Parts: sequence; structure tokens; C-alpha cells
Amino acid sequence: MFSHAITRTPGPDYSLGLTTSALAAPDMELTLAQHDAYVRCLESLGLTVTVLPPAPGFPDACFVEDTAVVVREVAIVSLPGAPSRQGEVESMIQPLSEHRPLARIEAPGTLDGGDILQVGRRFFIGVSDRTNEHGARQLESILSKHGYKSTLIEVAAGLHLKSSLNYVGENTMLVTADFARHPAIADFERIICPAGEEYAANTLLMNGFLIMPSGYPLTKALLTPLGMPIIELDTSEYRKMDGGLTCLSLRLETPLS
Repeated sequence: MFSHAITRTPGPDYSLGLTTSALAAPDMELTLAQHDAYVRCLESLGLTVTVLPPAPGFPDACFVEDTAVVVREVAIVSLPGAPSRQGEVESMIQPLSEHRPLARIEAPGTLDGGDILQVGRRFFIGVSDRTNEHGARQLESILSKHGYKSTLIEVAAGLHLKSSLNYVGENTMLVTADFARHPAIADFERIICPAGEEYAANTLLMNGFLIMPSGYPLTKALLTPLGMPIIELDTSEYRKMDGGLTCLSLRLETPLS
């Protein structure tokens, strides 16, 4: 169970962040309203949420998931693959240190948390434009000291691994067609997002609920037989900046006693 989350309010320079999207610029009022709804959703599911203030000069900083990988035993502070984002991690040191001992990814390794998918004691680590093999191997080594197993996956499509692959419970992965036949997930059931609904692959499993972006009815219909309550949240202003539901928080499980 997750007991805590760390988020960050988008700053006034949010629209200046990195994006590959051809969509219109984000509406700042709506961006903030959607972030507030996200925080309220996490709180409704039993999490205590730390909301950090904007980080001036770092327009992508609300995507806090990229700054760390957190397990029960340790928080691994990342080194984001985009040079303009690497300064974000320093402001995460104090919030993370209040909950976990810290480890760090060191250069020449780079690593974005959006490339890291945890399923129990198993990790899938995406090697992408943002996470290089040096960073992936460093993370694998740190996690192995705490008994976790890792599998590296080349990310050939999408910004991050979790743009295309997420665990939705019941031994099932929600995937885009690009990952449907990947051998690394051969022992999982797979739900494939229909064409045109690939963005819905970034669905978040949280304390027995599935939080998915609104506006993807075909994917929702495929998820419904899993038997978990589904919460839909509007993430239109985050999609414009290549972001999604998992990107907006670092989720912390209840520490081991």
C-alpha cells in the first residue's frame, strides 16, 4: 500500500518545458486545476501528499517522478537525461531524505524515473533517450542490494518506458502495440491500448484503484473486467508537455517496520 506521495505545483514557466507535442500551449489555469484534482485524488485514496512549491527556472519540475526511484528501503536520486532538467534533483534531496536513506545515480549515467516500472520485487528499467545503459546498470546494482530483480528494456517508441507499459494488477500489463509482444513481459497477461488511445497506457495502479486519463473509452472498457474501481482524471494540459499521471508524483509505500 502507498501511504505518501510527493508532488510539485507547476510553475508559471511550465509552458516553456520540453515537449515533442504539436498540441496547443497549455492553459495555466487549467494546468493548476488539473494538478489540484490529482492531489485530491491521491488524498482520497489514503495518501498523505506533500506538495512542493514551483521550482523557478525548471519548467518541467512538476514531473517529479523523473527525479527519483523510491522503494521501501531507499530512495535513489536520479540524474535526468535532459541536461535542462538535471538541476531539479537538488530540491528533491530534503523531501526524500525525510522518508528514506538516499543513493544517487552518478555521471556518466543518466536516468529518468519515468523509465522505471516496479512490479512487486521486480523492476523493468527502460533504456531510452533519457535513461542510458550506465544509469540503468547503476540502478540495477543498487536495487539488487535490497533483493530486487531487474530487467532492462530498450525503449524504441515513446518518451519513457511508462509511456507505453504499466502494471494494472491481476498479473496484467497495459501496453501500447509496440510492446505487446515484448519477451520481457511474456509471463504477464496483456491489455493493448486500441489505436488512437495509446496515451491511456500511462494508467496508475494506486491502492486497489486504477487512475486513468479521461477520454479513452475503449481502453476503459478493456480495463473494466479486471474488477478494480476506475478513476478518470483530465490530464489534457500535461499531455501537451509529454506528461501523464505517473509523472506527477513520487509514490512511497509504507516503510518496513
